[in-house]
Amino acid sequence: MRTSAFLYPWDVNGDADAAARTAALGVDQVTLAAAYHSTRALTPRHPRHRIVTAAHAAVHYPVDEARWAGRALRPHPAGDWAPGDAYGEAAAALAGAGLDVHTWVVLAHNSRMGEDRPTTSVVNAHGDRYPWAPCVAQPDTRAYLADLAAEAAVRPGASGTELESLGWYGLAHLHAHDKTGGVALGDAGQYLMSLCFCATCREGYEGLGLDAQELAAAVRAALGPVWRGAPSDGGWAGVEKLLGAQTAGVTREWRDGVARSLQEEVVAAVRSAAPAGFQVLLHADPVSYHCGANAGVDPRHVLSVADGVVVPCTGGAAPLTPFVEAGARGRVLAANFTVVSGMGGRPDTLAADAAHARALGATELRLYHAGLASDADLETVRGALARLG
Repeated sequence: MRTSAFLYPWDVNGDADAAARTAALGVDQVTLAAAYHSTRALTPRHPRHRIVTAAHAAVHYPVDEARWAGRALRPHPAGDWAPGDAYGEAAAALAGAGLDVHTWVVLAHNSRMGEDRPTTSVVNAHGDRYPWAPCVAQPDTRAYLADLAAEAAVRPGASGTELESLGWYGLAHLHAHDKTGGVALGDAGQYLMSLCFCATCREGYEGLGLDAQELAAAVRAALGPVWRGAPSDGGWAGVEKLLGAQTAGVTREWRDGVARSLQEEVVAAVRSAAPAGFQVLLHADPVSYHCGANAGVDPRHVLSVADGVVVPCTGGAAPLTPFVEAGARGRVLAANFTVVSGMGGRPDTLAADAAHARALGATELRLYHAGLASDADLETVRGALARLG
């Protein structure tokens, strides 16, 4: 199975051994971050540092100023964690070690945008803004995301891209000193707390026959028992139980339509900028109402738009099945496994897990994350890939 490992430019730049060490794992490809959100990352082998703090969402290359001149929404350059053309420098080193390089582009996950332009953020039914989550229904945000994807995905030498967060982002978010786990929201509660009530979404609900003010009140009322400890699980049936089937269905009609059209627009923008044969994959969750880095998608729709998907499989490979059932033949179906033990990964079971994923229909593997993993984890990964052949 073709295998790719995720890396950041700062994992490679300044470490003369990084590219060869990555190639020695037995991977064919590296998925290298070209545009990424804020993070604090461990670099356990780098000769110059152990912790990299990326203070805000940024691109890791010099932007095309002609593209962005005069626009309110535009990408920001990285600071000293990835200065200049950090992506290009790392990509050249990896290619020199014989590795294919694809770009890794994070889209609708950007706290800097929410801080600088608060009106771009998702707003929940209580009026709280989520600065990390740009509302993907807003026209200016959609235009920004399409142009960012086209620029960040099609870097010199890249033969493909993986687009992360190409859909709705909601409440769930890895945040510094997070204190949101005191109430178990469950799948249904997460959905209700992720519904957006910005001006654009209010107009969208009303265009489908829902009064936005009444909808927000209904969401608050439905969540009342949850705050007091009532369960809110049960998947979509749980949402319908809390909100009512008809009302819940209209909210999903709005949100699914927004996500599908955005995915079409962004992939088209990338294809228009890319050379022939350039591969476009989406990080995807097969449950369309889910939010996050692995954007909720309609499997049949997304496979008609992109060349394939990257699917989270660390907790089990079952999420592959809806894509197989939707007709993934001829498309890339990449099973993504966390291989960092300290982040809940199981590199010791990678060979068995990958074989199971292949039996379910996976055509490729993704390993998250070669830069964050310990030496012991990487040695285990190397052995697993050798056994897989």
